[in-house]
Amino acid sequence: MDGGDRIAEVLRRHGVQFLFTLCGGHISPILVGAKRRGIRVVDVRHEVNTVFAADAVARLTGVPGVAAVTAGPGLTNTITAVKNAQLAQSPVILLGGAAATVLKGRGALQDIDQMALMRPHVKWAHAARRVRELVPALEEAFRVAQEGVPGPVFLECPVDLLYSEDVVKSWYVAKTKPGQSPSLGERAMATYLGFHTWRMFAGADDARPQTPKPVPPPPLARDELRAAAEAFARAERPVIVVGSQAMSIPGEARGIASALEAIGAPVYLSGMARGLLGAGHPLQMRHARKAALKQADLVVLAGVPCDFRLDYGQNISRKAVLIAANRSEEEMQKNRSPDVPVLADAGRFLQGLAGRLAAAGQVRDRTGWVAKLRVADDARDNDIAAQAAAAPTAPEALVNPLQLCRRIEANLDDHSQLVADGGDFVATASYIVRPRAPLSWLDPGVFGTLGVGAGFALGAKLVRPEAETWIFYGDGSVGYSLSEFDTFVRHKVPVIAVVGNDACWAQIAREQVEILGDAVGTELSRTDYHRAAAGFGAVGLEIREAAAVDGVLAEAKAAAKAGSPVLINVHLAGTDFRKGSLSM
Repeated sequence: MDGGDRIAEVLRRHGVQFLFTLCGGHISPILVGAKRRGIRVVDVRHEVNTVFAADAVARLTGVPGVAAVTAGPGLTNTITAVKNAQLAQSPVILLGGAAATVLKGRGALQDIDQMALMRPHVKWAHAARRVRELVPALEEAFRVAQEGVPGPVFLECPVDLLYSEDVVKSWYVAKTKPGQSPSLGERAMATYLGFHTWRMFAGADDARPQTPKPVPPPPLARDELRAAAEAFARAERPVIVVGSQAMSIPGEARGIASALEAIGAPVYLSGMARGLLGAGHPLQMRHARKAALKQADLVVLAGVPCDFRLDYGQNISRKAVLIAANRSEEEMQKNRSPDVPVLADAGRFLQGLAGRLAAAGQVRDRTGWVAKLRVADDARDNDIAAQAAAAPTAPEALVNPLQLCRRIEANLDDHSQLVADGGDFVATASYIVRPRAPLSWLDPGVFGTLGVGAGFALGAKLVRPEAETWIFYGDGSVGYSLSEFDTFVRHKVPVIAVVGNDACWAQIAREQVEILGDAVGTELSRTDYHRAAAGFGAVGLEIREAAAVDGVLAEAKAAAKAGSPVLINVHLAGTDFRKGSLSM
């Protein structure tokens, strides 16, 4: 086996089904080795989307997603997605090609200090220098990516470790073939390269892939669980906020949902936890979270830090008991120290809390408190419905974005998954469109990265080909990954993308114009994005008036069901629905 085969065998043993890549000579043996072992090699049009797609696979399956990119600019193109995975705590493995070991630092093609580039953005980084390092290093990468707080890791794979020994020797012989009367320097170089090659390949067969061992989550301490249960049992107005980290073990999503039902307290879901309780569970609240947290006498943050999304902890009443369950000590203590810290997997904590409350007979009837919050939640829904019904005024008589989102919500398949990639339009959709099931909503997370849409949707649809997969794009964010419609077409990945086209970066423009009096840098054109998608071989559709929405949505769903990716370009009227939403 060459080095590429060795890497591919480790991937196979760890249950990797997809390898995301953009081809390059530095990594070709990895791609070929993966294909030989039945791993589907999915090539994209920009390297950043290899990592976004791998991130989505990791979130939905719990198996680390894997991307392989070529050296230099191939690797630098992934940095935004790697940083997004780090902040979103996604276990991603990035394999990076590199210049030959003997040419490092000598001006070889695409040779840069890749380790210095990657180390700040990953949990673990290693540069292999011998073939025998590839297998144990990659096995270590899988372990580190999953243990404790999950995150991305990086393994640098120099090109001369990936090809067979005979091929590498032929390269070096060709480079150093002496003349009829070789000089002392030529003989010395040939001797050095012979020794270097022998050293690179020595012991390669001694490092054989091992059967992977499970990587357990951080244990849940009995004392911490007892303290949390006792505090919860005393509370009259508890609120639970569940975040992405609680979904670190995707296979336990149903168990977590059952635990929340058994606890019987009002729940707010964020990030990857959206959809955990289905579309309309009576315990789930979607609006007025700030007011609920201020009224609560106990708040549970399950996999949620007190960052800007919770106003750095200021949304939680100082009189309330704060319980925080998190795999990360740093995140658990961020901006506000909890009264009851639980350093453990947040999903396991919620299941343990439900079990302990039930065993002790401490599950209380809190229907009155739930009903009070439901009144506020329903009032906000009614307000949104009224705003959606309002027709846009001329000369902007296009499509009301709230009305569009309500029609998408009405037409959404029960087996659907949603990818959020954008600012104003996508945030508007998050108020209205309800994920139907656990692990059916993907957004970038705390980094707020634009451009995740195509990569996330690619990974999600490959994992769940039966699910109707939607991308919600702003007309700003679609520019980052529009060319991946070529990827969707080539790999037969029938997603449905909806572009909210209001011809501007609305979330920024709204505040910038009001505060600074200038729209500079925020204006776009009402571009024919649907025509661009059609140029790649997808189905391109356009909506310019509300009366056409339902018909075009039906056409898009039918086309996707028939196997074609679709882009719907919807021309939106302006709205102040999210006025004052600029985050700091």
